[in-house]
Amino acid sequence: MSLASQAPAREDAPRWFPQRSALVFCAPMIVNGTVLPFFPVWLETHSLDDHQIGVILAVPMVVRVIFAPILAMFADRMEERTGILVWSGLLCLATAVGLYWTQSFWPILLVFALQGAVFAPYIPVVESMLITGVRRWGFDYGSMRLWASVAFIGSTLVGGHLIGLYGGAMVLPVMTVGCIVMSAMGLAAPRIGRAPRRAAVAAAAGKSRQRTSLSRFDLHLVMIGSSVVQAGHAMLYAFASIYWAELGFSGTAVGILWSAGVLAEVIAFFFARQLNRTFGAWTLIRFGATIAVCRWLLFPLDIGYFGFFVLQCLHAFTFAFCHIGIQRRIVDAVHEEQEASAQGTYYFYNGIFMAVATFASGYIYAAFGMHGYYVMSAIAAVGLGCVIVAWYLQPQRAASGGNTSESL
Repeated sequence: MSLASQAPAREDAPRWFPQRSALVFCAPMIVNGTVLPFFPVWLETHSLDDHQIGVILAVPMVVRVIFAPILAMFADRMEERTGILVWSGLLCLATAVGLYWTQSFWPILLVFALQGAVFAPYIPVVESMLITGVRRWGFDYGSMRLWASVAFIGSTLVGGHLIGLYGGAMVLPVMTVGCIVMSAMGLAAPRIGRAPRRAAVAAAAGKSRQRTSLSRFDLHLVMIGSSVVQAGHAMLYAFASIYWAELGFSGTAVGILWSAGVLAEVIAFFFARQLNRTFGAWTLIRFGATIAVCRWLLFPLDIGYFGFFVLQCLHAFTFAFCHIGIQRRIVDAVHEEQEASAQGTYYFYNGIFMAVATFASGYIYAAFGMHGYYVMSAIAAVGLGCVIVAWYLQPQRAASGGNTSESL
């Protein structure tokens, strides 16, 4: 039985919890919707080469994965974990303003790395807030999470249009606006307090202590596998906009390609409840990983604008399916008392593998161009292998808190 199915009445929830949570998650996606597709374009305006761009994009990811689990564990121990969101937003704003005064490789690297550090806790804490809503009050995760993807689409479309009109210099103003929104939404976040102590909840529910442990090896391995699959997106995030521009696609056309992928992701999140009822978490993760292997095999082909549009729509599987499946595994395996820590751990795995792949993608793209996506396909295949091994290693005995292969 899912933990969400045991949630108490929603009258106990903070007022407008789903709406406020959705808005809070939109804020960092305004920043990501600008940084992921277009920050490399801004870097190109400073005459940086492919290797330098790869390093600048990778180092903040390493910084994030160092700070995310530490700050997430700290948030679990705070009386109100969402209080960290305001400080994260304000410090991100300071680094965004600082980028206006950077012109060369080292200053840009330093300031952008600092932004990675202060941005690190925002998304894991918001994810933990959403999952708390699922656990305590039975809210639908997908219906809250999808609005973050909508915000990403809007930011990408606006950013692409502005860049088409005014060039890469427009990246920083859009990023600055996003950081201001992050700070404001931190104030608007619903206050949910600390999680109930694990021992009391376990005694009331008759659950074993091992079931609510973050130390389960199969949980870590499936998070690692899914993170490796996500690392296969590294070359897409770092160089797709540059490549599409070289093909003659306008800034608006590039923005549409990015938005198509995220719109497909939104649709997947919209139907998350139905997907959860129809498929097991492991099925969602394995299917998403398999599609990722195929997506990167097709990416180097000469398929034209419509072909790239279709491949971008596969993001619904390569990201959303994996993400929905992982969140289900976390809800089932980890107690609410460790929720932010679990999200920080997953964020750590995501960040470290993405950072390594992004760093390597600069060299791979410089050496092989679009054929480097075959390497990304191989990376996704490794991630799929980890997921399959984790599926076989999960505890099967009810006394140990295990589940059958397709349980909730």
